Amino acid sequence: MSTGTDTTVAALAGLAPPVDEAPAVRKTAPAPAPAKPTPVPAAPRAASVGRLGRLLRAAGLRSAAILALLALWETAPRLGLVDATFLPPVSEVAEAWWELLADGQLGEHTGASLIRSFGGFGIAVVVAVPLGLLIGWYRPVAALLGPLLEVFRNTAALALLPVFVLLLGIGETSKVSIVVYACVWPILLNTISAVGNADPTLVKLARSMDLSTPRLFQKVILPASVPAIFTGIRLAGAVSILVLVAAEMIGAKAGLGYLINASQYNFAIPQMYAGIVTISAIGVAFNQLLVTIERRLSLWRVPA
Repeated sequence: MSTGTDTTVAALAGLAPPVDEAPAVRKTAPAPAPAKPTPVPAAPRAASVGRLGRLLRAAGLRSAAILALLALWETAPRLGLVDATFLPPVSEVAEAWWELLADGQLGEHTGASLIRSFGGFGIAVVVAVPLGLLIGWYRPVAALLGPLLEVFRNTAALALLPVFVLLLGIGETSKVSIVVYACVWPILLNTISAVGNADPTLVKLARSMDLSTPRLFQKVILPASVPAIFTGIRLAGAVSILVLVAAEMIGAKAGLGYLINASQYNFAIPQMYAGIVTISAIGVAFNQLLVTIERRLSLWRVPA
């Protein structure tokens, strides 16, 4: 029975027309869409723009007074508010400054003043900071040297200038020495005050940890004293330039003080003001340098 059925099926299969198989369709993946640029979040961009705006406003605010002074200086002599002979316009002073720079006089005098000023200032820092730490930390040393310090700190440096000239002559030694004397006191007194005002809780805690005296100074006293010490150093930086200019007006043959004094005697008033402006610019730049160094040494401080 099964044999007949199989034969019939085979015959029908042989009579049926062949069915063509449809060719296989190859499905291709769609092409990827072009990548869209990642949009910059609006918040950081707005924050950067706002920060830039604040910086520009701060810079404009800081320079507004200087620009107003320069404008007043330029217009007052031209309008006859002051005598232009004794206060020439700032444009004439700028022209005189450029002429001094071009013929090399300004560079020569500035270099002589900077060597004297920075030399005396550096010696004062090297001497006054360790001495201030010593006096501020050890009470017997403070009791011994206290009266002597009170006498000399109240004696003006320029009042002793004739003494320095008589003892050391009119050469470089007397000028550097008067700068050292004038710069020592702000640094010394601020260092003594900084050590004396160190947080006693931190000192006791450090002592409880059996820190040696050098380690105590390194870890506690010096970091806490940096702001006050640098206040004295910045004051000394300004004093070093001011005192030197006065010293250079006596018996000097080079320096900004000599330039100002000689210009006054020769009635070269624009050159005189050019020297004064140069001294002011050096003072501002030196102060900014000290502020930058102070910030680098005070990175541990949390800003208010």
